Amino acid sequence: MTALSQASQISHRALGWILTVCGAVGLTAAGILSIEKYRLLTNPFYAPSCNVNAAINCGTVMQSDQAAAFGFPNPYIGLVGFAVVLTIGVGVLSGARFSRWFWWGLATGVAAGLAFVGWLAVQSIVVIEALCPYCMAVWAVMLVLAGTMIRVVVRGPGVS
Repeated sequence: MTALSQASQISHRALGWILTVCGAVGLTAAGILSIEKYRLLTNPFYAPSCNVNAAINCGTVMQSDQAAAFGFPNPYIGLVGFAVVLTIGVGVLSGARFSRWFWWGLATGVAAGLAFVGWLAVQSIVVIEALCPYCMAVWAVMLVLAGTMIRVVVRGPGVS
């Protein structure tokens, strides 16, 4: 293996850390959003902690039709998806090695998640005209995960 191809591969340890941190950040954001959504559902006068002004306003975003695209609050998808990413990251840090098909499966899930949060970002910016800081954290995490998974499926997770 040439030095250039070694440099282009992501190390197994770095991959584990990226998945773990992204999973933890995404899971935290999804958890906070789930709690805030519950409080808003049980008290229509509740002001979410992330309401800053008219432009930075989670309440506006959470009360939109897009906030429950599949008939239930979107953060529930994040609770499951990011828990999986976090678990895989911790597994990789613990020395687990996964088959190529496994990485392709994770990459497919991340691609689907990226497409969904991309749609949500457009809806939030263009249609709803309000931003949610926790949602934006999820958008950022999904971009990092997508970039990482592209490297993994194209180049492999490396061996170092």
